[in-house]
Amino acid sequence: MLDWGMVAAPSSAPVERPPLARGPLLGLLAATVALHLTAITRYGWFRDELYYLSCAKRLAWGYVDQPPLSIALLAVWRAAFGATLAGVRVPALIVGLVTILVTMQLARALGGGRWAQFLAGLCVVTSPIHRAITHYYSMNVIDMLAWPLAGLALIRALRRGHPLDWGALGLVLGLGLLNKLSMVWCAGGLAIGLLVTPLRTRLATAGPWLAAAVAAAIFSPHLVWQVEHGWPTLEWIRNATAHKMLSVSLAGFALNQLLLANPLAAPVWITGLVSALRGRRGSEGRVFGVQYVAVFVLLVVSRSVRVEYLAPTYATLFALGAVALERMTVSPSRAPWRPALAVLPILGLALLLPLVLPVLPVGQFLRFQSALGMRPHTEERHAMGQLPQHYADMFGWPEIEAGVARACATLTSVERAHAVIYVHNYGEAGAIELLGERDRLPPVICGHNNWWLWGLGRADGRVIVVVGAVHADEVRDFQSYTAVDTVGHPLAMPYERDLEVGVGRGLRFPIAPLWPRMKDFN
Repeated sequence: MLDWGMVAAPSSAPVERPPLARGPLLGLLAATVALHLTAITRYGWFRDELYYLSCAKRLAWGYVDQPPLSIALLAVWRAAFGATLAGVRVPALIVGLVTILVTMQLARALGGGRWAQFLAGLCVVTSPIHRAITHYYSMNVIDMLAWPLAGLALIRALRRGHPLDWGALGLVLGLGLLNKLSMVWCAGGLAIGLLVTPLRTRLATAGPWLAAAVAAAIFSPHLVWQVEHGWPTLEWIRNATAHKMLSVSLAGFALNQLLLANPLAAPVWITGLVSALRGRRGSEGRVFGVQYVAVFVLLVVSRSVRVEYLAPTYATLFALGAVALERMTVSPSRAPWRPALAVLPILGLALLLPLVLPVLPVGQFLRFQSALGMRPHTEERHAMGQLPQHYADMFGWPEIEAGVARACATLTSVERAHAVIYVHNYGEAGAIELLGERDRLPPVICGHNNWWLWGLGRADGRVIVVVGAVHADEVRDFQSYTAVDTVGHPLAMPYERDLEVGVGRGLRFPIAPLWPRMKDFN
């Protein structure tokens, strides 16, 4: 008979589960919804949202820069509710709300009472990175849910040891991988955590291997897609590491963790990390502490990474810290600490909120940013404008589409029947495809990431509307080229400003042999 590891180790003895703090949960959810509704349509479409909508029209088991789950979910949502700016952002908000619930359930599973659950949920609500990522739709918001959900599933599997519980863990890990490849860090960190605690004995049972098998089965269609397409994601990762991402120092990486998770919530998650590593929450808690340290070290060694890659670990640390602090403040003499511990994260978010969510009109935001003496910075190799990149990437798209529409209006009906629009990146491509529906614009071609895989379409070289011709050769390649407009927005990223829109007629050579050289996986 298979040994599913149903006999609990002493260090993972069952923890009494207090009731769910429903009142605090509802209050936190309502506050989160109210906060996001103030900013949900301020500024405009985010670059990646436009790309996601393009991908959602072309469902596949994979894309150059991501697995398919977030795209498939968006396709279902779009089919049901359309593609309005507010509508596309609702599912991100819903996932963010579920993350709050899961974090509170984690605190409850670890023995946290009403106050611990509230504090854990509050820390997620006031976490700058959680608020920023929940503002717009992307695979990242699902990733922020998948990590704590995997932790909750692991606790259940370790305590009950039932095959269904291990299968549920595999389901979470598999769907997480099908959403974002960095979920492998989550799974690897949990595995290392099991190895270095007394819970390593569970690895000799069938349960963990069942979870791994389920995860692998769920993820396998994407692996098949990668093989069929020549492992494009590996090429994309190599290019991004070598040419796009800047190196991050240990000090810079660590400092940014404090900012991302809310500097005034640091007492909570640091307490959670320390108590976990010291075994105060038993072997289960130590697993999560080791997971954090392992992923932290991996990312620091990698150097060319985004500081937010560690962000999904903080929900679990908030839960661990809230439970530890609840027990530390149970005595009447320490009970007065509790209001301060709750107020601090709220104050921290209040101070940082305009940098996290577009709650201010852009003019007021620029004055706020200037008053703080801050200048936008980036982890990528390009120049910055007046706004941080996550805001700058919400400007300029209607202006680009309008310029292209004016260029297309100069075409004859015969030319329009053959025309395509060529752009240089997936943001421009997605914007023209989505916003151009009302103007019935010609199809778009682009060499950036998955747009390259989608190919040339009907392009035959007769008429190409070019956005942002950056080389003289792009003009000389046509028998005739007419500049029609210059488009952009002063607050957009510098490379999205002052873009020339022109019409090239009569490409001097066949376009198909040129296409392989247009590939830009970056």
